[in-house]
Amino acid sequence: MARPTKCRRICSEPAYDIFRPEGIPTDGQVNMTVDEYEAIRLIDLDRCTHEQCARQMEISRTTVTEIYESARYKLAYSIVHGKVLNIIGGNYRFCKGKDDFCCDQTCIRMSRFISAGNFEGKGEQQMRIAVTYEDGKIFQHFGHTEQFKLYDVENGEIKKVQVVDTNGQGHGALASFLTNAGADVLICGGIGGGAQSALAEAGIQLLGGVSGDADEAVKNI
Repeated sequence: MARPTKCRRICSEPAYDIFRPEGIPTDGQVNMTVDEYEAIRLIDLDRCTHEQCARQMEISRTTVTEIYESARYKLAYSIVHGKVLNIIGGNYRFCKGKDDFCCDQTCIRMSRFISAGNFEGKGEQQMRIAVTYEDGKIFQHFGHTEQFKLYDVENGEIKKVQVVDTNGQGHGALASFLTNAGADVLICGGIGGGAQSALAEAGIQLLGGVSGDADEAVKNI
């Protein structure tokens, strides 16, 4: 009987999750998992040892080596053969973002909350609804939204409204952004499968395919 695969801990989804060669036709893509991306980020960018990477991802050093070698091969293959590199899926979970330090450095999820935040708190009995937002309307592409409008609702009444900037974060990071913002529900137009999975993982209810006035959409639910 095969041993169950242990879920890998990651700090956050990649801010950029698709790369394609410019100026040439492509006939395929390479899919790198998010946990493979995390191994590349920790070892090659943050210069962690395999042991440090294993501790941060809460897996064995042997597993880190396997993930890292797979990620490096996919990266090389996509560059050499001109394939689209897509970072999606995998067996992972987010760190809770409750600790100030993670592997001897400030936790990415905590630092994003601090830098992007300035979110006003919500009441214990309030539901926070986030809407992709532009000029009073529901912005139709979740991954490209530059703002969210946040509505705090209690007993069917809107108690507080605030508009927050995403600071240029791509759709790979927006689920984490909404988690840090304390959102319970997202109203948006179009949204990809990867983002839907990330929202479900974060426990955020999704109401997609909605258009029109943002305020009216919130009142209607």
